[in-house]
Amino acid sequence: MSTATHTSTTIQQSRIETLFDRCGREIESGLLPSCQVAVGFEGEIVAQATYGNATDDTRYCIFSATKPYVASTMWQLISEGTVELDNTAASYVPPFGENGKDQITVEQVMLHMSGFPHAPLKPPQWDTSESRLRAMANWRLNWEPGTRYEYHPTSAHWVLAEIINAVTGNDFRDEVHNRVTGPLGLPRMLGLAPEDQDGIAELILVGEPATPDELEATFGVRELPMTEVTNEAILRFNEPSVREVGVPGGGAFGTAVDVALFYQGLLGNPDGLWDPEMLAIGTGKVRNTLPDPMGMPANRSIGLFLAGDDGMSNMRGLGRTVSPMAFGHNGAGGQLAWADPATGLSFGYTTNGYDEHEVRQPRRDTAIGSLAGLCTTPE
Repeated sequence: MSTATHTSTTIQQSRIETLFDRCGREIESGLLPSCQVAVGFEGEIVAQATYGNATDDTRYCIFSATKPYVASTMWQLISEGTVELDNTAASYVPPFGENGKDQITVEQVMLHMSGFPHAPLKPPQWDTSESRLRAMANWRLNWEPGTRYEYHPTSAHWVLAEIINAVTGNDFRDEVHNRVTGPLGLPRMLGLAPEDQDGIAELILVGEPATPDELEATFGVRELPMTEVTNEAILRFNEPSVREVGVPGGGAFGTAVDVALFYQGLLGNPDGLWDPEMLAIGTGKVRNTLPDPMGMPANRSIGLFLAGDDGMSNMRGLGRTVSPMAFGHNGAGGQLAWADPATGLSFGYTTNGYDEHEVRQPRRDTAIGSLAGLCTTPE
């Protein structure tokens, strides 16, 4: 571990150690098979640790923490004028416009306001652009675009992937690496060829589902809404063919260090990778405050959750101790990923233990994220 300074804050090693002790708790108890944790500061990793049956080089599926990699690729295309937020998605991907989807804007897609959260796309349909476009033409709306917010687990980012394909003439997986992960000095994370899949942790279901009484005590409902994020869908990411597809809404693989460094990139914008104005919009401007199905305001930018000042940052996956300016996007099963401009911190946590207990896992996220947010003190 090392000590580094921010313009107004200093990394505190004792708080790092408290954080890491908490991260190791489920490994020591036997609940989770392994995890990694990494803290970034001033453009580098200042502390990292691996617990359980893994090494520092082990890669994990980061699930929906993938989404900002795709969104930040879109930010570049928007600032270049290649894509416009107010244009319809169908203007770039015409087959998508079938069945009343022709008026959905790119911005609505990026804000999860586009009205097709339940649109199905599974293998083998998702294997090629041609088969994906055929599937999109058949998608139907679940509600009127722009009137509601409901998280689109994968469907919206498949549309973004096809927009990237269309406007660049290149494969979206290559564009994400050539434009974002590569320039940041990170390995390819999305769309891994079979020969590049060594050292990926196998996903394992752990724990047991929460009881209806536990759900009601925590969320006020006795049953959570059904989504496409099922145990079967989660375990599918153990398959080499699925890892190669590079599901743009949830199929990236990397280490906790990779995640924390990506968010350091969003904080520091090395070599002007993004247009500064566009980056400020993507990481700091709320464009969707509609309530989700559970009643929580979205507080989303075009690509990220923003902590906000309403006391609900932990419900957005960022813990309780970050500043209102913090931004990030977690992944299923407890993958944590965020940065806080007020402190200069970025944070990554990855695990291959998919905890089926719908109450314990978010509580663990809040505990770990809150400790991470305390790893600096004012100078």
